[in-house]
Amino acid sequence: MKAVIENEHGAPGVLEVTETDKPQVGAGQVLVRIAAAGLNRADVVQRKGHYPPPAGESKIYGLEAAGVIEEVGAGVPASRVGQKVMVLLASGGYAEYVAVDARCAIDIPEGLSLVEAACLPEVAATVYSNLVMVAGVSTDPRDNAGKSVLIHGGSGGIGAHAIQLCVALGLRVFSTAGTSEKCDYIESLGAEPINYREQDFEQVVDEKTEGAGVNFIFDMVGGAYLSQHLRALALDGSMVTIAVQGGKVGEFDLSLAMKKRLNIYGRTLRAQSLDYKARVLEGVEQYVVPLVKEGKISPNLHKTFLFGEVAAAHEYFDSGQHRGKVVLVME
Repeated sequence: MKAVIENEHGAPGVLEVTETDKPQVGAGQVLVRIAAAGLNRADVVQRKGHYPPPAGESKIYGLEAAGVIEEVGAGVPASRVGQKVMVLLASGGYAEYVAVDARCAIDIPEGLSLVEAACLPEVAATVYSNLVMVAGVSTDPRDNAGKSVLIHGGSGGIGAHAIQLCVALGLRVFSTAGTSEKCDYIESLGAEPINYREQDFEQVVDEKTEGAGVNFIFDMVGGAYLSQHLRALALDGSMVTIAVQGGKVGEFDLSLAMKKRLNIYGRTLRAQSLDYKARVLEGVEQYVVPLVKEGKISPNLHKTFLFGEVAAAHEYFDSGQHRGKVVLVME
């Protein structure tokens, strides 16, 4: 089968489609013929040599995809053959086929195409697991009345999804971006944009919350913003960091964290156990998929590339022009 395998690291040009063996379906797994695969920041970090696949996983790129189940392993109902699914992966999405635990392949929400569905599994699982399961955002909008969240990178795939989920759950949402066009996009999603090139997000949050701060922060920046985050959080506030694009090290004021009773978390999803991922996807199916069906959360599909154009897709992703998701479509 055709696949994009991690062979060397560097610029997008290191990525190329090659031939490899079609995976064999094991017990408890399904074999999915992939129609489309979503790009994620993690793919870029892996391409640069800083985020290898977890032990035991294939070196094929790709953390999310959508397609059709062609075969099932022992213990999986035969009725699942022919089912259109979106799949959450530790690797293997940039390929014609992937064998995946059946619990990590869930029904595509009604009304979405396979290409649109490829935008959702990694994004939805990342946002739901971190904001709801870890940070403590309630799935009942009544519990979130009067609460607010700061989401960095609101124009990207994860950021856009996080905005829509938080808006749907009744939170006041602030979100950062670096251009007026991206701020306009963030505003169209229901958030209050902050242009970090022109505004100090800490100051904006302080002014707009009348000094109270935000209850939650969804952070992809890391060290560069750490001290500001501690000051921007409200009493009993929670922050979860999922990436360190602004550095791994920052100044942490322990006395401030103690005084404000802050909850600070660091998380990655890729290396989590299959049991954990299954619990995450159960929550996604219960709370997120209905919002997709209602139109409150969209796939946020921005641009597609053919599978053979994988290097060009990464080059475009690296440029930062995208607003929402970039997807590879199988030819």
